[in-house]
Amino acid sequence: MIDLYYWPTPNGHKITLFLEEAALDYELHPIDIGKGAQFTPEFLAISPNNKIPAIIDHAPADGGEPISVFESGAILLYLAHKTRQFLPADVRAHARVNEWLFWQVGGLGPMTGQYGHFNVYAPETIPYAIERYTREVQRLLGVLDKQLNGRAFITGDDYTIADMACYPWINPYTRAPLDLEPFANLRRWHASIAARPATQRAYARAATVNPQAGQPLSDAEKKILFGQGPR
Repeated sequence: MIDLYYWPTPNGHKITLFLEEAALDYELHPIDIGKGAQFTPEFLAISPNNKIPAIIDHAPADGGEPISVFESGAILLYLAHKTRQFLPADVRAHARVNEWLFWQVGGLGPMTGQYGHFNVYAPETIPYAIERYTREVQRLLGVLDKQLNGRAFITGDDYTIADMACYPWINPYTRAPLDLEPFANLRRWHASIAARPATQRAYARAATVNPQAGQPLSDAEKKILFGQGPR
């Protein structure tokens, strides 16, 4: 059994995508980040950066004590090694998947997150910031579109944790949609993942956890999410 500490954000979706694909037993523990649940001592004990997702694996591969893991990329790698799924054993193919996993963690996710912040959540319109992050996200989408040319998935014919990491970060802000029309390869890839039964199950779980997803944040929620300094 795996405990998943989760809220339906792009990073949260990455882990439910894996767990549903691998058919692993898991219990979902909602962490309402708009109400500050990520700052409780119990959650900080397993996720010291006060971010979701995090997991506790009660049956690690070595048969020892439960293992907790935070950070979505680290969790995907941990689960892939545990199950020997969605991460190729071949050294070269393994390296390619790691490249694109870290490309998402270091680029696509943070840049798209800033795009969303300044387009959706910022208290005032800052044209420079909007243009800066819009252009960078479009650049990254172009990089991914080129990589997908002639490939079913990001690194080839096989669905991997690189695809699971990137998929939720493609156009995640309904109130600030991006133009995906120029990216035919990306649109084809995204549609193929959306059609997977495991993807549909993962996103159905999200709807049960937070039926209000996509609604504007209150001022109190914004203060919790965006107003934190050192604690």
